[in-house]
Amino acid sequence: MSVFLPQEFIAQIRDGGQVTNADIKRFIQGFANGQTSQAQIGAFAMAVRLSGLPPHSIVALTEALRDSGDVMAWDLDGPVLDKHSTGGVGDNVSLLLGPIIAACGGYVPMISGQGLGHTGGTLDKLDSIPGYRVDADNDLFRKTVSEVGCAIIGQTGHLAPADKTLYAIRSATACVDSVPLITASILSKKLAEGLDALVLDIKCGNGAMMTDVGAARTLAGSLIDVANGAGVKTTGLITDMNQSLASAAGNALEVMNVIEYFNNTARDQRLHQVTVGLCAEMLVSSGLAPDLKAANSKVESVIHNGRAAGVFAKMVAALGGPKDLLENPDKYFPPAPVVQDIYANTDGVISGIDTKAIGLAVIVLGGGRKKPEDTIDSRVGFDHLATLGQSVGKGDVLARMHAADEDSAHGASKILEHAYSIGERAETGPLIIERIGEV
Repeated sequence: MSVFLPQEFIAQIRDGGQVTNADIKRFIQGFANGQTSQAQIGAFAMAVRLSGLPPHSIVALTEALRDSGDVMAWDLDGPVLDKHSTGGVGDNVSLLLGPIIAACGGYVPMISGQGLGHTGGTLDKLDSIPGYRVDADNDLFRKTVSEVGCAIIGQTGHLAPADKTLYAIRSATACVDSVPLITASILSKKLAEGLDALVLDIKCGNGAMMTDVGAARTLAGSLIDVANGAGVKTTGLITDMNQSLASAAGNALEVMNVIEYFNNTARDQRLHQVTVGLCAEMLVSSGLAPDLKAANSKVESVIHNGRAAGVFAKMVAALGGPKDLLENPDKYFPPAPVVQDIYANTDGVISGIDTKAIGLAVIVLGGGRKKPEDTIDSRVGFDHLATLGQSVGKGDVLARMHAADEDSAHGASKILEHAYSIGERAETGPLIIERIGEV
């Protein structure tokens, strides 16, 4: 075996040269055994940020990060599936999708994360449910997936630990926005779940990481090519994030929104359309439906007949939450001390929404983190959010705010008011902008 020198490996990437898959694996293995220094990891990240990597090398990097920890194996009577979203505001799709797919015959071992920046995190939403164990151990996680059909928990220290190291250094060295590194980071954790198929929701708009379609298409193409190259059937949707996906933004409020959805008492149509679209992609990719038309019908059926709601209730109970959450949600979600409406200051049509600002307003209320160690107040946020193209009169409600105190309410209300533009007309594009990949 030839001698491997990390500095020469980094220089090859920096200069746009070719590196072998074996050398990528050696470099990543060096994270654990100390043969790769922190400085070299930072230099590697910057070299990739500046010079990129060819597709086959991104596949090798993804697999090396995946294999740095545990890789799950399943023995189930249906396909193992999952979804990844690049994050947005009011995006509570994961809480709907897992139970829906399980009700359709799939298994969803979803390992999710906390909120990043202005975007809400699936774990933070679930953490607002009393008793729910987002930190469930591997035995409980596997048991819940096998018996209920889905489980959503946080990343354990044994899942792709090298990615955690690399991500921290990327963040400290201004390399977070590298498409090859984003791709490898996202997929290393998802592929460690032992999936048969994966669907991606690439958000695009002023509330998303990717603000334009071109950037979203580039990231989607990279993720899909690499995931398929690693042996997991993957497709995706590019979806609009120029307004909140659900009519609620804030952790407990978004869980309540999901409960209303499952209970058929209220259903946001934008949220419904994206959820059904992603579920249909998964069912076709995994062979649980022959085509998208049949998949859509199957998804709609389990939503309306209550089977998906039943799976959600069982998952919550299995992971330590209340058994009667769907029947008695008000018992488990105490109201915020300050609840007040925010009003339009003129007549017209909502012509624009600064979606990122809504997410930042949730953080001002205490519903997100300014620092990683911050504690979240799950009660706070907004619901009844007005939508693009909606006609409003002066004094009509733009949103209802839930705050912990008057001071935070004052600051957040000003941000929310300025997030809405009211004019004569609104230009809105399609919610599902584009499909990527072949089912």
